[in-house]
Amino acid sequence: MGANLHDALLASAEGRNIDVRKVECLSACSSGCTAVVSMPGKWAWLLGRLTPEKSDDILEYLKLYEASRTGTVMPSKRPASLSDMVLGRIPAALIALQEPS
Repeated sequence: MGANLHDALLASAEGRNIDVRKVECLSACSSGCTAVVSMPGKWAWLLGRLTPEKSDDILEYLKLYEASRTGTVMPSKRPASLSDMVLGRIPAALIALQEPS
């Protein structure tokens, strides 16, 4: 299902300034399909329980994330289908936008 989510996000993100990258494992197997959202200077979020059917809502969340000063999107502002998606957050200072070596 992860490949299907990746493909759905790629299709939905086409023509937008969103970088969708495939990764091998985020070590959250019990939480279904997972993703990380990050931008320089903002909290990064580990998201789970994602499905290809939620790809449009995920992109809506990304717009809200981008517009946020800190990267925090309050639960009341998120699309309803994503109410249980947050698995964790990572301080901006710990995020490096490089591929692991």
